[in-house]
Amino acid sequence: MLMTWLKRGVPLSLALACGCLAQDAAPLKLTLKDAVDLALKQNPQVILANLEVSESEQDRQLARSALMPQVDASLSEAINRLNVRAMIGLSFPGIPEHVGPFEVFQGGVGFRAPLFDLTLWRRYKSSKMGIDSRRAQELGVREESVLLVVSQYLGCQRAAADVAAAQSRADLAQAVYDQSADLQKNGVGTGIDTLRANVQLQNEKQRVIVAHTQLDTSLYGLSRLLNVDPHRPIEIADQVSFFDTPEISLDQTLEKAYATRPELRAVRNEERRAALDARAAGEERLPKVSFSGFWMEQGLTPSTIIPIYQYQWSLDVPVFTGGRIDAERAKAGLAIRQLEQREQELRNRIALEVKTSAAQVAAARNEVTVANLGIDLARQEVDQARDRFQAGVTNNIEVITAQDELARANDNQIAALYRYNQARADLAHAAGQMEALYAK
Repeated sequence: MLMTWLKRGVPLSLALACGCLAQDAAPLKLTLKDAVDLALKQNPQVILANLEVSESEQDRQLARSALMPQVDASLSEAINRLNVRAMIGLSFPGIPEHVGPFEVFQGGVGFRAPLFDLTLWRRYKSSKMGIDSRRAQELGVREESVLLVVSQYLGCQRAAADVAAAQSRADLAQAVYDQSADLQKNGVGTGIDTLRANVQLQNEKQRVIVAHTQLDTSLYGLSRLLNVDPHRPIEIADQVSFFDTPEISLDQTLEKAYATRPELRAVRNEERRAALDARAAGEERLPKVSFSGFWMEQGLTPSTIIPIYQYQWSLDVPVFTGGRIDAERAKAGLAIRQLEQREQELRNRIALEVKTSAAQVAAARNEVTVANLGIDLARQEVDQARDRFQAGVTNNIEVITAQDELARANDNQIAALYRYNQARADLAHAAGQMEALYAK
């Protein structure tokens, strides 16, 4: 590769650096659990969901700060010259038209604090529920991310199984071709048998190429989901697990799914927040009591500075708001009704997903059993056809036919195993237990 870069005009130093990088980029071997853990750490969607949780925590701090006293410190120096006539609207004999210029020095602290304002308290409680909603949404993103990674990893396992099966069939086709050629050489077989076996061999080699391409494409997709450096290749490390059909130890009850599905938890939190918003809108009619004031040192010169202060409380009572409060209460009520309808629709969808996934798992397990039996029978057919061909009982048409049946049986087995593993993942997702099954 170094010579190729040099022939293309790449500088030697750059070619050597690229060569070192290519050598250092060792394949990243990942088990399914490794892939899930990596996705939960560096998938962009998961990272964004974590940032949104942090943002909601800051919203809670902002709502909390509105309940706390606010204190400001100030220091100022001003030079004033005032127009007396403009200030009072009249001029008097003996009184100058202007005053100053004179300096005013002052510095101190001002404060304000709400004493009674239920709307601020409701907003604070709503912001706390907002954190729970964000966390539920984050969990939903994590569940979706795990499902995508698991599905893509299963696709890579399926592609790898296709490669292994295609290579096995190519080796078998090569053996049949060698057998046909040997029989023709010894005067027992015919040229058409050798030609037929060669055609089958080339077909199987082409299938190997297609299978390898599909595997590479699937691995690229997995790399993209995991946000891995595109220059670093990925390899799957637990291909054997694809052929296992373990029992599923999940609580498949609808009650468990209703309790664990993050989407439903988020909707319930939003319902509670909407109820708080409705109460806060109604409490807008209540009086609001606040306390404020300041304490400062003030004077015309530093030597004349004296303390000054002002403390006051205020009572604000909304008398006429132009229908704003009624509109806010009506809007909050509509939001509650929308969320209730959304919750009901979501519960129905979860029930359908759990029941459908459970039925698909059971059916897929039976498919795998039948497919495994089909593989055994197809291999027996190939062995018997080769024996009959070797004995000269028949030509190799039976062998080629048996090879095609074995290819079909291989495809059926791999498809059944993929459907089982995918149905297992779908059931875990429907029950809200993707991380519990694949990340621990």
